[in-house]
Amino acid sequence: MPVKYIPYQIDPLRGQAVLPFLRYHKQLTSKDFHLQGIPYFDVDVVEKVNQKGKNMSENLLIHGDCLNACAYLKEQGISVDLVYIDPPFASGANYAKKIYIRNNPKLVAKLEEAEAKIKIQAGEEVDNTELQALEETMYGDIWQKEDYLNWLYERLLAIKEVMSDTASIYVHLDWHIGHYAKVLMDEVFGEENFINEIIWCYSQGGRPEMGFPNKHDTILFYSKDRNDFYFDVDGIRTPYELISSKSSSSFTKTNENGRKYKEIYGPGKKKLYRYYEDEGKISFDWWTDIPKITGRSAASDDTELVDYVTQKPEKLLNRVISGSSNKKMVVADFFGGSGVTAKVAHDLGRKFITADVGINAVQTMRDRLVEAGVSFDILKIRDGIDLFRNPQQTMDKLASIIPSLSTTHDFGKFWFGAITDKDMVCPCWIPNLLDKKQAVLNAALFSKILDETAKLDGVSKVVVCSVDMVDETEIKKMIKDYDLRDTDGKPVQFVFKDLKELIDLIVSPDAVEFSTEEKAGKHTITFDRFISDYLMQKITEFNTKRKPNQKAIDISDEGLELIEFISVDCTNGDGVWTSDSEIKIDKKGYMIVNGEQTKKFWDGTITTIKKPLRLKVRNIAGDEALINI
Repeated sequence: MPVKYIPYQIDPLRGQAVLPFLRYHKQLTSKDFHLQGIPYFDVDVVEKVNQKGKNMSENLLIHGDCLNACAYLKEQGISVDLVYIDPPFASGANYAKKIYIRNNPKLVAKLEEAEAKIKIQAGEEVDNTELQALEETMYGDIWQKEDYLNWLYERLLAIKEVMSDTASIYVHLDWHIGHYAKVLMDEVFGEENFINEIIWCYSQGGRPEMGFPNKHDTILFYSKDRNDFYFDVDGIRTPYELISSKSSSSFTKTNENGRKYKEIYGPGKKKLYRYYEDEGKISFDWWTDIPKITGRSAASDDTELVDYVTQKPEKLLNRVISGSSNKKMVVADFFGGSGVTAKVAHDLGRKFITADVGINAVQTMRDRLVEAGVSFDILKIRDGIDLFRNPQQTMDKLASIIPSLSTTHDFGKFWFGAITDKDMVCPCWIPNLLDKKQAVLNAALFSKILDETAKLDGVSKVVVCSVDMVDETEIKKMIKDYDLRDTDGKPVQFVFKDLKELIDLIVSPDAVEFSTEEKAGKHTITFDRFISDYLMQKITEFNTKRKPNQKAIDISDEGLELIEFISVDCTNGDGVWTSDSEIKIDKKGYMIVNGEQTKKFWDGTITTIKKPLRLKVRNIAGDEALINI
């Protein structure tokens, strides 16, 4: 349950064509339109990056849903001046991350010897054709249209709540849902506040089987108030040489400082103003000079690659941020993904707030910003998101950790299990975490629970578990109105349980075996063994189902190949994490030490000057284990 709901400060909707899709909010067709509010959950500061002070940083990375992140900002009185979001496109696809098996650090000497023999020069990398990899689903983008529009609608409303009076918003989508989102944004922000439909054209990708290959995305640009929003024309100029090799031919005149220019004339040959060649051309609403990030094309800037499947190029965000903000403003991205918005905002001297619901996205952003030398705080919203880290694994564990629960019962498939309480056997409903529709217990879902309860004879108590619950007042009224009775004529009792209270039992950490040594004023931690039941399960599954031409994945007894990241906290024994020393092992096996890329393989150790107090170890799938030393 949220701690509370923060009221929206919005005008009644105009009642446009999109409303039939928004059936979840039955009151949308009413003149007395209102919402319960934005759900607010407790928020913890979990890490302070590149700063030792206790004050809150102006730069924030929030692990949590867009809706809940906006609730936190509003509660704290924080507003943003520019929003860029690249939400799911309703593409009908599941997006996976490659999980690369690292080099065995126990063999590092042999690897370094092999590199020396083939004389790899500085900057070159080991051929990765032999790298072994698994796949981990990052997020699903499979939606019913109705569900997607409801989901996006709520988040656009919440985003609008934290936008300053002069703020703008860019929403990046494509052909799957962009046309519906345009109508939705007219509804939320007002047709009069529509500024541009930007077409981002690129040469990579495309699906010729659909007819003309699709080679563009759509970016919808709205202001909160068209009569008073920030926009810098000079911030969106493009150098002429990037547009056309012939574009400078019209700059035939030169001023006293040697700058080439051309003059523009109006009616009656009245001279209006000058265009200087070195100022660049103002970008139109179709952008053809920014290639996609693909990792395969020489046209894209591969140095930006962070192995995030929907990553966008820095040049794209540079244009958005330069045109719609200045250095005094705060830039926000509530679907942070690869971290490009936060990275570019920092490079341009802006403050940023970025958020994402996915742990892989949060870790990708964190590591990218560390490499950029950024100071920021990482916040975590306590909304039960850890239960969705691996939903199937969570469902399997729930059967064994809920007291007195048995999955063997006669209540039917609708019920997850049965709980025995004082010789009374009660049906237990638990949401299917793989089904987005069951993520939140609302009145519509509870109505089904009531209907299924009515089919059971002799039931006196029903246990209903949920990750989150809304419509609580309506649900209590439904119980009273439905008036279900047991065999003795007494009202059936409904007991509600919060699955978030079980997170510590569900999310079991990996096992880390290590030793420490102090010598010559340095503390060295040596890793002896790393055990991840989850990863070993995935490896076994891969080996069982692999194709004939695929090599089996063989993990050493030490299992150190499964480690991606190590951080040592020498400052705090508990509470907010401070990374005093850290190593990230990239997919080639090279170390990134305290944000600096090296050409050295990891040897299974990490060294600190100060005495280590805590250790954080992240496996290649993104799960983290915290150990007190």
